Amino acid sequence: MNPTLAPIFARRSVRKFQSRPIPSPIIQELLEAGMAAPSACGKDPWEILVIQDTDTLSQISSGLPNGPMLANAAVGFVICGDMTRAHGELLSYLLQDVSACIENMLLAISMLELGGVWLGVHPREERIAHIRTLFNLPPHILPIGVIAAGYPDEEKAPRTRYTADRVHFEQW
Repeated sequence: MNPTLAPIFARRSVRKFQSRPIPSPIIQELLEAGMAAPSACGKDPWEILVIQDTDTLSQISSGLPNGPMLANAAVGFVICGDMTRAHGELLSYLLQDVSACIENMLLAISMLELGGVWLGVHPREERIAHIRTLFNLPPHILPIGVIAAGYPDEEKAPRTRYTADRVHFEQW
C-alpha cells in the first residue's frame, strides 16, 4: 500500500462512537474540507446542517433504517443540495457535487482520527420527507445524505476494495 494514499485506505465506516464531543474548531475543519470538493462549474450547491443535540440526532435516526448509530454520534451532518445552485439546475450535477462534498468530509473525519459513516437519504422518498419535515426544508433544498461522526469506539484496519475484473483498459 502506497503510504501517500494511506488516508484513503484508512477511511472506513465507523458505527460505534465514544461519548465525547468533537470540539468546534474540528467541526469547522470538517465543513471546510467538505466544501473544498469540486463542483460542476464551481456552483457549490451544498448546504449542511450541523446537529449536536442528542434528541435531534435520535429523531433523524428514527427515519433512517440504517442509521441507529446516529443517535450515539457526537455530531450529525445533514448534507443537502440547493437545486437553484446546481449546474443547469440539474439533479445529476447536484448529486455528483454533494457526493464529492460528503466524501471529502469522510476522508477528513478519518484523517483527524475520528470515525464516521455515510447514511443515504436520496433517493428514498420516505427518508427525504422525514428530513424535510424535521427541518422544514424549503422545496428547492434536497437532502442527499447524513454523516454520523464521533470519536471511534471500534477499530478497523485499512483496506482496499479493488477488484481487477472491474477494470477495463482501452475497451470493454
